[in-house]
Amino acid sequence: MQAQLTVVDLETTGLDPKKDKIVEIGAIRIAGGEITGTYETFVNPGRRLTEQVKELTGIRDEDLEAAPPIEEVMGDFLRFAGESCLMGHRVLFDYSFLKRAAVNLGYSFEREGIDTLKIARACLTDLPSKSLPALCEHFGIDYRPHRALEDARAAYALYQKLRERFFEGNEACFQPNKLLYQVKKESPVTKKQLESIDRILAFHGLTQSYQDKTSENYLDFTKMTRNEASRFIDTIILHHGRCL
Repeated sequence: MQAQLTVVDLETTGLDPKKDKIVEIGAIRIAGGEITGTYETFVNPGRRLTEQVKELTGIRDEDLEAAPPIEEVMGDFLRFAGESCLMGHRVLFDYSFLKRAAVNLGYSFEREGIDTLKIARACLTDLPSKSLPALCEHFGIDYRPHRALEDARAAYALYQKLRERFFEGNEACFQPNKLLYQVKKESPVTKKQLESIDRILAFHGLTQSYQDKTSENYLDFTKMTRNEASRFIDTIILHHGRCL
């Protein structure tokens, strides 16, 4: 077992790290096989949650209104994790969101990782589902699914069960591997883009729909990258037309 691990799980607005945002980070730090620290925070994504995300996680928009943005969270998380190996269930998913956020904020974030999903796929070939809830049920691990810290705790409990039962003869499955996710730093939204967004929303009568925090379409445009703003402008033009 690695000398130090950070077991991490995220809740997000969706599945695409290029378009979606982190809304919760949960992590536990492991040293010498023992839990030595926990980290948990909501993250304000600058947008409303979909009904699907709210139903899945139990997180509500009001939970996130006073939460810090990722700009205030990322440094704290990186200090908590240090240079340790990451662990998670489908850890590359969490890593991709974290790395994109880190790189855009000017941090370097290269890590090795241990994926309990990959271990389960290699060692439990006959089990129909390898989801974290299914595996926890299989091993009798009790937890509340789809909240970040609880999922991180469950992933580590699952790792311990898998290691106890399958490590001998499957040592390679339990070794960390370099996590590979390529991302380039994106520039923040420009003043010209913000002016263009304001103009096109006003022209089509959409300003309140996107600027009212109670609206399901609410977006904080100041938190966008230049690429995100460009895609948003293209989407509005596609569906509503250009300004005359």
